[in-house]
Amino acid sequence: MKNYITKKTALITGASSGIGKQLALDLASLNVNLILCSRDLEKLEEIKKYIVLKNKNINIDVYKLDVQNKAEVSNVINSIDKNIDILVNNAGLALGLEHIDKGSINNWENMIDTNIKGLLYVSREVIPRMRGLNTAHIINIGSVAGKIAYPNGNVYCATKAAVHSLGESMNADLFGTNIKVTTIAPGAVETNFSNIRFNGDKDTANNVYNGYTPLNASDISQTILNVLNTPSHVNIQYLDIMPTAQRNPYLLYKI
Repeated sequence: MKNYITKKTALITGASSGIGKQLALDLASLNVNLILCSRDLEKLEEIKKYIVLKNKNINIDVYKLDVQNKAEVSNVINSIDKNIDILVNNAGLALGLEHIDKGSINNWENMIDTNIKGLLYVSREVIPRMRGLNTAHIINIGSVAGKIAYPNGNVYCATKAAVHSLGESMNADLFGTNIKVTTIAPGAVETNFSNIRFNGDKDTANNVYNGYTPLNASDISQTILNVLNTPSHVNIQYLDIMPTAQRNPYLLYKI
């Protein structure tokens, strides 16, 4: 298969773990240069060291970045002195699982500030830099929850619905440019997602994935690679991906 993205440069938010980390490793294997961003700079440095040992032919830059912080986003993006061909808006989280009248307002604001405003802050800084490129690509990580809300998911589901709507808006607003926009909407993926959602309660988090085979970070990363590695005239705008045992948030077959 032809490698359409070799020597391109990809900026990934939330790159220190889960899907973001795996995608960094997989893009490196296709000779894509990397700009890795996360609140955990130490983990990013470890990832960089690991990748460089395996592939010395690519450039990797790492930045401490909290996407909730508008000024920090602006400062970091403006300090990058190279083309950004690929943007992966991966930073996001779910917090809590309560009825809407019992949810934590702090959790709500954290999800809104990360999943929606963080995506907007980063995209607002990167998109103008992409307009003059021959080809560019934005990947937004959504969720099946953005399409079908589930009980107690309320604000998280709403933030991912916003991500999906923003993906459609980006495609409309970038009409006439060479910038592609794709929303990837995963179902159940076993990463650190549930551990964060349940505030480190590993038993509750692990129970989410019992009784069936969930997706993993590599499944999503490989899907993103396939979407990115397409000719310039191909724009895959939206893609659902779920484990075979799952058909929507309500239909999850457990043994």
